[in-house]
Amino acid sequence: MAHRPPTLSERVRALLRGRTLVIGTPFVWLLVFFLLPFLIVLRISFAEMDGAMVSDLFTFANDELYMKLKLQNYLSILSDDLYWSTYLQSLLYAGATTAICLAIGYPFAYFMARAPSTVQPLLLMGVMLPFWTSFLLRVYAWKGLLDADTGWIGTLLKAVHADALLLPLGLISAEGQFMYTPFSLLLGMVYTYLPFMILPLYGTLSKLDLRLLEAAQDLGATPWQAFWRITVPLSKGGIIAGAMLVFIPCVGEYVIPELLGGPETLMIGRVLWDEFFSNNDWPMASSVAVTMVLLIIVPLAIFNRNQSQEARK
Repeated sequence: MAHRPPTLSERVRALLRGRTLVIGTPFVWLLVFFLLPFLIVLRISFAEMDGAMVSDLFTFANDELYMKLKLQNYLSILSDDLYWSTYLQSLLYAGATTAICLAIGYPFAYFMARAPSTVQPLLLMGVMLPFWTSFLLRVYAWKGLLDADTGWIGTLLKAVHADALLLPLGLISAEGQFMYTPFSLLLGMVYTYLPFMILPLYGTLSKLDLRLLEAAQDLGATPWQAFWRITVPLSKGGIIAGAMLVFIPCVGEYVIPELLGGPETLMIGRVLWDEFFSNNDWPMASSVAVTMVLLIIVPLAIFNRNQSQEARK
C-alpha cells in the first residue's frame, strides 16, 4: 500500500508542534528557574519575620480573606542612605568593570578574529582556560599575588611605583597597599569577567565580511576610519551582549568584594548577605534583592524596546 502524503493541515499542525516545543522549552525554563523564585522573593519582601519564620500574607478568619502587605522594607530602602550608596557603588563598579573589559577585550577579540584559522582554536582555548579552575580559587589567588611583600604582582607594582599613579586616583588607600582597595576589587572583577566580554565579541567579529573593509579602502577610507565606521557598528551586537554578560553579574557580585575589597568597597551583594545571614531579616533582604533586580531589568527592557523599534524602521 502506498504511503499517503500528509495533507496541508497535518503539515501545519506538525510545524506548530515543533515551534511550540522549540519556543516553549526556554519559556518553561525561565518560568521554573527565574519567575517562580523571583515571585517567592517578592512575596517574602512584603512579609515580616515571625520568630524564625516568615509571616503569611493571606489569612482567613470569620469567612473573610485578609491580605497584609508590609511596605516598611521598601520605605526603609528609600530613606536609608546605606542602601542607596551601596546600590550606586555597585552600579559604578559594575560600569567601570564593563568599560575596562571592553577596552581590553575588543582588541583581543579583534586579534583572534583576524588570526590564522589554525591559531584561532588555540587562542580560544586560552580564553576558556580559566574556566577549568574553580572561580573561588582564582579569586583567592589574587590575595597572595597582590601582597606588596610576598606577591610577585604586588612586588612588581611596588617596584615600578604604580602606587604613585593609583594613590591620586583614589584606587588605593596608601603607598604599597594594593589589597583590600578599589584597585584590587576592579582587578579581580576584570580578570574574572573578561572572558565573558571576549567570547561574544569574537563570535561577532569572526563573522564580519572583510569585503566591506576592502570596499571602504577602495573608496579612500583610512584603516582607522574603516574600523570606526564599519567594524565597530557591525560589532554592536557583540558589544551589547558582552556588556550585559559582564555588567549584570557584577552588580550583585559578592565573592570578589568580600575577598579582595575593603570597607570602602561595600557593594549590594554584601548588604544582601548581612541582611539574610547576619541580621536574619529575610523580608528586608528580599526587598533589597527585588529592588536590585528592578534596577537592572527595567533599563534593559526599555533599551531592548527602543532597539526593536529602531529595527522596525
